[in-house]
Amino acid sequence: MKTRNLTFFVLLAVLCSSCVVGRRKYDEAEAGRLAALYSRDSLGNLLMYARQDCNSLVRQCQGLIGDTLNLGQALRLAQRNNATLTSQLSQKNTELGDRERTIAQLQQMVDEQNARVKSILDNVKQALNGFSSDELSIREEGGKVYVAMSDKLLFESGSANVNDLGRQALGKLATVLNRQADVDVYIEGHTDSIPIHTAVFKDNWDLSVIRSTSVVRILTETYNVNPLQIQPCGRGEYKPMDTNATPEGRARNRRTEIIIAPKLDKLYQMLKQ
Repeated sequence: MKTRNLTFFVLLAVLCSSCVVGRRKYDEAEAGRLAALYSRDSLGNLLMYARQDCNSLVRQCQGLIGDTLNLGQALRLAQRNNATLTSQLSQKNTELGDRERTIAQLQQMVDEQNARVKSILDNVKQALNGFSSDELSIREEGGKVYVAMSDKLLFESGSANVNDLGRQALGKLATVLNRQADVDVYIEGHTDSIPIHTAVFKDNWDLSVIRSTSVVRILTETYNVNPLQIQPCGRGEYKPMDTNATPEGRARNRRTEIIIAPKLDKLYQMLKQ
């Protein structure tokens, strides 16, 4: 009897032990299965996030590619514009250099012209230094030399015939003109405003014209001044130096002006370029 009971307990113990071992393995397997499921879900989430990140990176990459293309186009356009601007700048620099050289040449011509006028002025003053201020006056104005000879130096009242003293003055002036090959000489006759009407002269304008041509003839025929250099004209009473309201003013207005103007042909040609 005792032996039978012992055997029963032994078998029961074995069965209990098997059950415990099986339960443990089951729990371990279940835990492994749950861990695998959790790991799968985690990997799925990670994969989903990875795909989202990948899509985001793709969009960013596409945006960068688009920006790069736009920047490339902008760069090429800027390079073309820069090349155009560089070409334009080079052209402007060339034009500026040409203009600066032209200005320098013009300035040199102006300086030479001013020096020429001063030289003529000095020579005229030296040639006519023996005459008084009420007989003639000499001035420079606007790049020209003006020699104003009074009517009492050149003519008798109401006459267009040049007297001996006037011929002497014109002879001295002719010595200067004959050394100036490239000047124009204008002979202008002027009167006061008191009307004149004689058998010889219809009016002051007529008198001023004939007096100017009388001076031209003496300069060209007596003193050999080149006729191509001289242009006579009459101004009458219409370009007074002083008032016609006083005897002194009228005396100043009755004059013949010899205007010496250096030719500006080279300067004009330079300005046309």
